[in-house]
Amino acid sequence: MYNHEPQDYKCPLCCVVNGIEGDFPYTKQADIVYKDEMLTAFVASHWWPNNKGHILIVPNQHTENLYDIPEKVLAAVHVFSQKVAKALKEAYGCDGVSIRQHNEPAGDQDVWHYHLHVFPRYVGDSLYENNSEKYLSDLSERGLFVGK
Repeated sequence: MYNHEPQDYKCPLCCVVNGIEGDFPYTKQADIVYKDEMLTAFVASHWWPNNKGHILIVPNQHTENLYDIPEKVLAAVHVFSQKVAKALKEAYGCDGVSIRQHNEPAGDQDVWHYHLHVFPRYVGDSLYENNSEKYLSDLSERGLFVGK
């Protein structure tokens, strides 16, 4: 009822979770900063000019949106977002952290797999006023790792 995923959709986030590279050239396995049986977190391939290095947290099982995600998985994603927020503060020395999540086209969802953005924030960064840029990342240069 609240799903918009096209038939035969090839999910880019499932590709990341399942170790598939090549079809979606931006996110690499080296961008993964954490993975367990329930969720995966990685450096996002689309960055905002003043908020580089934001992290996406996704459930490993394909779930389109907030309406479909099992409560246990949703809780795990949000609990883990706190660890990511602390890691971003440490790694980037940012002034704050924002999280956001989108559902359905009217809610600006553009990938049909639930995902939570965790952004490093800076005073005057204009996060909500800028468009994203694709970024081919190299995690080794940033040294960011999020552990349990």
